[in-house]
Amino acid sequence: MVICHCDAIPARLSQVALALLVMLVELLLATPGARAQDNYEIQVYGYDTVDPGHTMVELHSNFAVEGSTTTSPDGMLPTNHAEHETIEITHGFTPWFETGFYIFTSERSGDGIDWVGDHIRPRFRVPASWHWPVGVSLSNEIGYQRRPFSPDTWTWEIRPIIDKKMGPWYWSFNPSFDRSFHGPSVSKGFEFSPNFKVSYDVTPKVAAGFEYYGALGPVTGFDPLRDQQQQIFPAIDLNVSPKWEFNFGVGWGMTRSTDHLIVKAILGYRFDF
Repeated sequence: MVICHCDAIPARLSQVALALLVMLVELLLATPGARAQDNYEIQVYGYDTVDPGHTMVELHSNFAVEGSTTTSPDGMLPTNHAEHETIEITHGFTPWFETGFYIFTSERSGDGIDWVGDHIRPRFRVPASWHWPVGVSLSNEIGYQRRPFSPDTWTWEIRPIIDKKMGPWYWSFNPSFDRSFHGPSVSKGFEFSPNFKVSYDVTPKVAAGFEYYGALGPVTGFDPLRDQQQQIFPAIDLNVSPKWEFNFGVGWGMTRSTDHLIVKAILGYRFDF
């Protein structure tokens, strides 16, 4: 008689997925020599990609209610009462590949509207047909931001994405690694910026939860806590239509290096082209 321990299969698959993730991180850390684009695109990614032949346009609106009030010693403009608007355009090419393009802008009283920079973001995902126990994808975001808005002008972000839907619960973990190619952070190598989200479906159309965003410093040795960026956002998601996406959150900074209070909103629409 052959006995199938079927309950052990998901656990074994989870162990395999975790081992693959560890191997991926080790490979990334072995790559020779960015802090995240702060307060322009505040989002924890899910693993799924835009369907092939479709395009999604998103508007990221972030307002620093309480931010820095003086120009920093390295020439960075103050963030207090700055409105950051980011346009994200993402097109799906295959069931497992998409590419996104970002346009960053900043507006602050007395400064007018400024173009901050642009990024491009190709992303691959594990096909659903593989039946992994968690969703897994890998995003690479590279681009330029002007010197008055970021000390590092050319940066690269590598973002593994792992998520899971369990009944009304959903969680997503983005252990991101940032690298600067031009600026004072070049010598730091890769820096670790973990993001995490957990939410609960209050109704079929409304999910509530919280999001965490961190920038901890070089992977070879984290910055002191006071110099890290740590933010928590209670947030809601509205699922009113398969074509629309809406996310809203209010974030609190928990260290001196983080803007103290930020309001953010994401509005997205999927086009059939």
